[in-house]
Amino acid sequence: MSGKRFPEEFKIEAIKQVTEKGHSVVDVAHRLGTTTHSLYAWIKRYGPDASHHQAKSDESEEIRRLKKELKRVTEERDILKSRGVLRKPVRLRYAFIRAHQATWPIRLMCHVLDIHPSGYYAWVQNPDCQQEAAEISPRTH
Repeated sequence: MSGKRFPEEFKIEAIKQVTEKGHSVVDVAHRLGTTTHSLYAWIKRYGPDASHHQAKSDESEEIRRLKKELKRVTEERDILKSRGVLRKPVRLRYAFIRAHQATWPIRLMCHVLDIHPSGYYAWVQNPDCQQEAAEISPRTH
């Protein structure tokens, strides 16, 4: 039965047999050659309470989106609160990113500190940056 696709009209008629005519889900699923799991999913999607389920789904999606946005904004705020690093020269911002890469994602810090990630990665590849970062790091913490 896996991989069978049923048209929407078929699903609605199957649901009517359960909701309007009072047949059991197991009986209808067996007669129509589908699983009870599928029939329950169709009832949830097309049944009498479908608009309620859709509204809950929309609300859940909105909550998920808002939580993700809140997390991003909170991280950006925390980065910006870190000792005014946004006003520092680019080299110091690079050193700040390197020192805090375990705390926040590098790309997020680059975005917040108005630095292109490729500039940061080029700075990291430069052998002089190791000593420079060591000299600067104590001042950025």
